Amino acid sequence: MTKELPKTAKAVVIGGGIIGCSTAYHLGKLGWTDTVLLERKKLTSGTTFHAAGLVGQLRTSANITQLLGYSVDLYKGLEEETGLGTGWKMNGGLRLACNEERWTEVRRQATTAQSFGLEMQLLTPQEAFDLWPLMTVDDLVGAAFLPTDGQANPSDITQALAKGARMSGVSIFEDTEVLDLEIDRGKIRAVVTAQGRIECERVVVCAGQWTRAFAARFGVNVPLVSVEHQYIITESFGVPSNLPTLRDPDRLTYYKEEVGGIVMGGYEPNPILWAKNGIPDGFHYTLLDSNFDHFEQIMEQALGRVPALENVGVKQLLNGPESFTPDGNFILGEAPELRNFFIGAGFNAFGIASAGGAGMALAEWVTKGEPPYDLWPVDIRRFGRPHFDTDWVRTRTLEAYGKHYTMAWPFEEHSSGRPCRKSPLYDRLKAQGACFGEKLGWERPNWFADLFANEEPKDIYSYGRQNWFDAVGREHKAVREAAVIFDQTSFAKFVLKGRDAEAALSWIASNDVARPVGSLVYTQMLNDKGGIECDVTVARIAENEYYIVTGTGFATHDFDWIARNIPAAMHAELVDVTSAYSVLSLMGPNSRAVLEKVTGSDVSNAAFPFGKVRTIGIAGCPVRALRITYVGELGYELHVPVEYATTVYDVLMASGGELGLVNAGYRAIESCRLEKGYRAWGSDIGPDHTPVEAGLGWAVKTRKNIPFRGREAIEQQLSGGVKKRLACFIPEDADAVLLGRETIYRDGKRVGWLSSGGFGYTLGKPIGYGYVRNPDGVTEDFVLSGTYELDVARERIPCKVSLSPLYDPDMARVKA
Repeated sequence: MTKELPKTAKAVVIGGGIIGCSTAYHLGKLGWTDTVLLERKKLTSGTTFHAAGLVGQLRTSANITQLLGYSVDLYKGLEEETGLGTGWKMNGGLRLACNEERWTEVRRQATTAQSFGLEMQLLTPQEAFDLWPLMTVDDLVGAAFLPTDGQANPSDITQALAKGARMSGVSIFEDTEVLDLEIDRGKIRAVVTAQGRIECERVVVCAGQWTRAFAARFGVNVPLVSVEHQYIITESFGVPSNLPTLRDPDRLTYYKEEVGGIVMGGYEPNPILWAKNGIPDGFHYTLLDSNFDHFEQIMEQALGRVPALENVGVKQLLNGPESFTPDGNFILGEAPELRNFFIGAGFNAFGIASAGGAGMALAEWVTKGEPPYDLWPVDIRRFGRPHFDTDWVRTRTLEAYGKHYTMAWPFEEHSSGRPCRKSPLYDRLKAQGACFGEKLGWERPNWFADLFANEEPKDIYSYGRQNWFDAVGREHKAVREAAVIFDQTSFAKFVLKGRDAEAALSWIASNDVARPVGSLVYTQMLNDKGGIECDVTVARIAENEYYIVTGTGFATHDFDWIARNIPAAMHAELVDVTSAYSVLSLMGPNSRAVLEKVTGSDVSNAAFPFGKVRTIGIAGCPVRALRITYVGELGYELHVPVEYATTVYDVLMASGGELGLVNAGYRAIESCRLEKGYRAWGSDIGPDHTPVEAGLGWAVKTRKNIPFRGREAIEQQLSGGVKKRLACFIPEDADAVLLGRETIYRDGKRVGWLSSGGFGYTLGKPIGYGYVRNPDGVTEDFVLSGTYELDVARERIPCKVSLSPLYDPDMARVKA
């Protein structure tokens, strides 16, 4: 008897691969038993059935590592829960290093694993051989072994998740294609299928490589494209079933045991796009034609590692399309363009490893309105304007695929799809030696080469001191001793205006924004747990109008957060004005003197103090000047209509030369902010960290009787204490290279990891920031009374700790 499609559902999941089934499973576990999963053909028939099934855990993010670890924990017990086999084996995972640079990377990965609570063992070549005796190890420098990694049968584990979902009451319908959504005034009303209509308010799209085209029909942007991915399955030749999974990144290959044989695949540097004109109708349980010529490059690499493959029969060269994304991370979350429309897609060939945790996180997002913890590295809101263009997405995604196993260099930049978004100053700065980086499509000067000294404006990547180290030192010195211009045109800029602008922003912002026109306020925006969702500057430019500035990469995220949190009954409109203004940040002790030479406005400290915004004139241009700094010096952000940008820049440079004014880039901003102790959202602060924990309690208006989102959580922490605090760490070894994720030890006990790291040129020392954690509570005395070490690439380095800014703690220079 065929089950009848229900007329209503609490949530509808579209897609019956492992991600959709995991999401449905977890929705059922959360009590949403009237969830419906719709699959256009058969469960697993899209991409899941041809996945290789390796399950690794370690990522550069603690929370994504935690998410993958959840997958492992789930898969361990799924067979017992459902009675269906899953093929789960926790044989561990090996990662090889064939040169000293890769060995440095692996040792740093081992430190990261240690920071996140995973056991990763460093092995000699012989020890690696003992675990994986089929390989040659003559070229190995070393290896790392993670005992809790494993492998699974993708189709079996998906069917087990589907059964677990049904056991909770979730309904699953195969051969039920979704034709359309009914949307009324921006709200989802129903899902329309060939078999009928289901009224619902929440839709979760886990449709793999079909997701981009489907979501686009409703104005939602999901940046992914299909790429061919091949691997071989050999005949059985006595491979032991307990063999660990193996990743050999220097040879671009991976391996796992399967029925006494080997599965071997890899990530070639010249991948092949698929379905450029759309996925063909009827594509299910379908593989692409094997491309032996293209796979030959991977096979040659594999034979050098596993010579036995030369004499083993190959049952199949499997070629299946997978969905990949422009940055190699998957996509989760509620779409900023449409309420209650959730996405789980773009899993870059590690969907099996991610599925358990991704389904859990997505289910919590759907039911509770927020993820279980900060998932910014995979949040759909990390994308923006360039990602609407499929050609750009394809170009960048091919580069990301080709880098899947290449060295993960610190500070590495993508090269494809550039330049895309350019400041009006781009050509001028390039001619003066700018070495550009890219963020959300924007070209941004990272540092400037000295062209007269024949320096080349090009990054040369390394795990040691970078080739730009001295150049950034010059710029840093100019910030501290003279004056610089940073081109920060890429800042995201919004206007909030309307009758209730003050009331709305007062609810959203944790600091007091109900200040007079001309005031400038640094503030966070909090969730109900007190976590920092946004970290912005707010300028009041009229009674009913605010100008909000935030980081380049947070444009979509912050706009979405502010817009969603404007109370429904209030009249306030948010508009993105990013492209209307260039930003020239004039910073340094001589910055006022430079400004005085180009404007007739009074910019003295008395007339224009710190924390104010004024409109001044420069060369006929109305400039919105913000007296603020992110480098710890006297300074001004000059927000200039784009058509005036080059004129204002030229006047400043011509007038400021005798005062030492030079160009500087984002690397110098970073080194200066580390010395000054300014926090960076996405690393030092975020949704999992409160202002109290981050040392930003001074920026929260708890002493005023003004309600704001998150107030109760902050008050509870202020009265009851916290279990972690952000602190600054200064290694005794001045040559140590801190990159973030180094393990923090207090009195010999692991208490956390660095959230960010770099070098302070004024101090002449490395600087790191990280949270000191203690389940029994963390006070200022607790932090300062400990003896600390940092683990850097598995070497312990003594360090000092500070809770105060290392540079100008009294703000004398900023307020001069």
